[in-house]
Amino acid sequence: MSLSIGIVGLPNVGKSTLFNALTKKGVPAENYPFCTIDPSVGVVAVPDQRLAALANLSQSAKVIPAAVEFVDIAGLVKGASEGEGLGNQFLAHIREVDAIAQVVRMFDDEDVHHVDGEVDPVHDIEVINLELSLADLDSVTNRLARLERDVRSGSKEALAEQAVLHKLKPVLDAGKLARTATLTEDEQAVIKGLHLITMKPMLYVLNRKAGAVNVDAEGSARWHALKDFLDRTDSQWVIADAGVERELSEVHDDERDMFRRELGVQDDGVDTLIKAGYRLLNLISFFTTGETETRAWTIRRGSTAPEAGAAIHTDFRDKFIRASVIPWDTLLAAGSTARAREQGTLRMEGREYVVQDGDVMEFFHS
Repeated sequence: MSLSIGIVGLPNVGKSTLFNALTKKGVPAENYPFCTIDPSVGVVAVPDQRLAALANLSQSAKVIPAAVEFVDIAGLVKGASEGEGLGNQFLAHIREVDAIAQVVRMFDDEDVHHVDGEVDPVHDIEVINLELSLADLDSVTNRLARLERDVRSGSKEALAEQAVLHKLKPVLDAGKLARTATLTEDEQAVIKGLHLITMKPMLYVLNRKAGAVNVDAEGSARWHALKDFLDRTDSQWVIADAGVERELSEVHDDERDMFRRELGVQDDGVDTLIKAGYRLLNLISFFTTGETETRAWTIRRGSTAPEAGAAIHTDFRDKFIRASVIPWDTLLAAGSTARAREQGTLRMEGREYVVQDGDVMEFFHS
């Protein structure tokens, strides 16, 4: 399953620096707008301590983690929806991803220019979100115009789509995100082909800077305003220090914790972001384990056993008979699959079984 998260934001907020920390892939991160014109893509392993434990149990020769694709998209500016700053090109790149990580600058630094001259996180978010909404408004308006002929002919499909678009248009006209509109699952399916940007799930990445004045320090007014916005909009967010994480990405694993303590950054912002992105996409992992390999497989939350099996091979979906299932920690406690079977903790499940995060599975097909 190939799923991607687009990293967006104003110029000079730390997008490419964060991308470098995520992927250890050298993309331009110079201190000037629009240095990243073509999107850079990096495949990032999802941190999961359960993998190592299962691999140790099975004495696996190879360990394969789940992965999420991150796409570094050049900075957007006010007027992007009308083509400012190559905005149309960048907005097209955002349409292609499955979710959005919006990087929000949280630090004052005279050496790092801000496009509006001062750092105001809520204003920055509103600029980006408005441009995304305006881009979607343009898509909806154009689609309505193209539907007119089919609507006049009485096409049921066109009438259904028109009704949904008329529900979305006033929301976007007001500068709000499309996903704030009240739509049923069927209505969402009707407009899925439009790939509206603001229908995508969004995660805010609050980018601090070690040694600088940060907005969240000492409970400043800007921080209270930002927290109020995040709470009011029920937004998902994480805090990271892109610069520190970029430096630490070059440090050997054995020394990373020591350097993190010296820099005063206790949490691993990159791991936190990757895990949050995985949740944002509504993904879970199930495992297969043995001497050859221990592997995490990515599926949508709520997937049935045959749907999960398709992640490995379509035969496990199309010719599904049953699957053996055991929670990862139950398997570790048993010490082996054979012992788990003796204890009765290894279950056989049919095609209606909904796979749980952390299940260890083996599939049987005809």
